[in-house]
Amino acid sequence: MKKKIEILAPAKDLIHGMAAINAGADAVYIGAPQFGARSNAHNSIEDVAELVKYAHLFNAQVFVVINTILYDDELETCRKLIWELYDIGVDALIIQDMAIMEMDLPPIVLHASTQANNRDADKIKFLADAGIKRVVLARELNLHQIREIHEATDVELEFFVTGALCVSFSGNCYMSVANGERSANRGSCAQNCRLPYNLIDGNGDTLIKNSHLLSIKDFDVSDQIPNLIEAGICSFKIEGRLKDIVYVKNNVSYLRQKLDAFLEQNSDRYIKASSGKSTYTFESSLDKSFNRGYTDYFVNERHQAIGSWESPKSKGQYIGKLIKTVGNSYQIENGELLNNGDGLCFINENNEADGIYVNRAENGFVYPNVLKEIKDGTFIYRNNDAAFIKIVEREDSAVRKISTTLLLSENENGFELKATDEDGNVSVVTLVHPKEQTKNNESIEENFKINLAKTGFTPYNADEITIEFSQNWFLPISKINEMRRTVYEQLSEIRLANYVREEHQMVKTSHPYPESKLDFMYNVANKTARKFYERHGVTEIEQAFELQWDPGKSRVMTTKYCIKYELEKCPKYHKDTMDGKLKEPLVLKQGELEYKLKFNCKPCEMEIWEKDAEFEIEED
Repeated sequence: MKKKIEILAPAKDLIHGMAAINAGADAVYIGAPQFGARSNAHNSIEDVAELVKYAHLFNAQVFVVINTILYDDELETCRKLIWELYDIGVDALIIQDMAIMEMDLPPIVLHASTQANNRDADKIKFLADAGIKRVVLARELNLHQIREIHEATDVELEFFVTGALCVSFSGNCYMSVANGERSANRGSCAQNCRLPYNLIDGNGDTLIKNSHLLSIKDFDVSDQIPNLIEAGICSFKIEGRLKDIVYVKNNVSYLRQKLDAFLEQNSDRYIKASSGKSTYTFESSLDKSFNRGYTDYFVNERHQAIGSWESPKSKGQYIGKLIKTVGNSYQIENGELLNNGDGLCFINENNEADGIYVNRAENGFVYPNVLKEIKDGTFIYRNNDAAFIKIVEREDSAVRKISTTLLLSENENGFELKATDEDGNVSVVTLVHPKEQTKNNESIEENFKINLAKTGFTPYNADEITIEFSQNWFLPISKINEMRRTVYEQLSEIRLANYVREEHQMVKTSHPYPESKLDFMYNVANKTARKFYERHGVTEIEQAFELQWDPGKSRVMTTKYCIKYELEKCPKYHKDTMDGKLKEPLVLKQGELEYKLKFNCKPCEMEIWEKDAEFEIEED
C-alpha cells in the first residue's frame, strides 16, 4: 500500500485556512475558541466548521490545536469543546496536556503536539501505545534520531519543514512566565528570546553589546524532504499561525511543487494525501516570505552557526551590494529587480538591522523615503516585495481544481449529464426535453463542449468532455449551463457525504512510562494529568513551572542552541582553533533581566538560569 505524504499548513483564521487549501495544502491546523498555544489566533466554532467543510471537499484534513497546559477548573470546558469539535467534523486534535487522555472523549484522533517534548524514541512509543495516532517531533532531532524513532514505532511522524524556530525545546521555555507571568505553555509567549542582550563573562567584562543573542534563524529543510520521508516522516508542517496570507500561500505553493516533484518520481511508493491540483499566478520563493535567514538547524547534525544576532526581524531576499550613494539615491547591484514600494533591509555600522522604503526605483537607482548613510559594499536585502505581495494577495493567485470527466448523452425522455471526479465519485443529472435536430442537421458538439468546460468558480475542471448522441440534437445553451451547474453542485454534496473521517476511541492503558520521576519540564498542571502518569507507573511528579516558580533561582530554558558554539569557543567543535576559554559563568543582561548560562557538553545542550541561581560549572 502506498504511503500518503502530507503538507500541513497553518491557519490563523478561516480565510487563511481556505487560502492554504487553495495553494495545495493536504491539511491545515487552526486554533479553536480556547486552549491554543497562540492566544492571538483563536477562532469560533462556526468558522472552524466552515473550514472543515471546505477542506473535506478536497479530501484535505483539519486539525485543531488544543496544546496549552490546562488547569483543573478548565478541564470540563475543554472536554465540552472537544465534543463540539468532533460534532462539526474536525479530523484530529493536537494536544500537549495528558489530562485530555483521561477525559470522556468522542472517537476523535489525537496528535501529540511538539509542546509535549517529543525527542525520545521510548517516550514516543509510549504515546503511541497509549492511543496517540501521530506525534509532532521536536525540531532539534537529526535524521538518524528520526529514523530510530520510526523503527521503534509505527505511529505517524510529523516534522516542521519551514518557519520560525523556538530557541528552547518546545514546551520547556519559561522565560516569559518568569519575567511577566505570561506563560508560553498557556499561549502567551512574550518572546524574550528576541530581545537584545549584553554578554558578560565571569570577570565582569562585556564581550558583546546589544545583540539578539538568543534569536536564531528560521527553519528550512525543504531540500531534505526525500531524506526525511525515507527516515519516516509522513507530514511536513509549516510554522506560522500568526503569519499573513502571503506567507501562507508562498510557503504552501513552494512546498507543494517540491513535494509533487518527489511524488512523481516515486509514484510506486508514495502518493499525495488529498485531491485536486493547484495552479499559481506567482513564482513562489521562500526568501520572499518573512524570514531571518534560513538554517537546517540540527537535521544534519551541528555544522554551522544559526544565530540571527543583528535583528529578530525579517531580513528577506538578498539583492546585492550598495555600489554607491549618488545624490538622493542609491546605486545597488541588481537594482533593476526593485520596485516602487519595496522595503529594504541592511546592517548598519552599529551592527543593527536598519531599513528604508523605496519611493521610486529607476534604471538601477533607488530613491528612498529617507536617505540614510550607508557604507559602500553593504549587503542590501528586500524584506517587503511590493509587486510580489500585490500579486499573491489576489484571491485568484492560487486556485485549486479537482479533475473531472463529463459525459453528455441522451436517454428516453431527453438528456443526461454525468460527472466523474478523480476519486471516482459520480454525479448524474437528467433533463426532460424534446429531442429536436439542429438546423440543417449540423453538429453543435463543439459549442456544447465549450460551455460544459466553463467551470468558473467551482472547485472543478472538466478535463475530458464526451458527447454521445445518436443524432445531431439541439439543446439550448441555457439548459447546458443549468445541467453543468447542477451536476457540479451535486458532486460537491456527494464528495462531502463520501468523505471518510478516521476515528479512534481512546481506551485507558496502564503500560509503564519510561520514567518514574517527572520534573517540572513535563508541565503537569492539573490532577487529571497527574492521574494519567500515576496509572502508568510514575511515582514522583513535580508541579508545572507556572505553579511553583521560585523567583530569581529557576532554570527557564533548555536548548540545543549554544552561544559558545556561535562564538567559536566550543571545546568540542573548536578545540583546535579557539584562542582560549571563556571565563564562566557567562551572563546575558537586558535592562533588569539577567540570566546565567550553563553548558552541558555531554548532551550538547545549554541551559538558561535566572540571576540568583546556583550551579556548578562543568569542566570542558
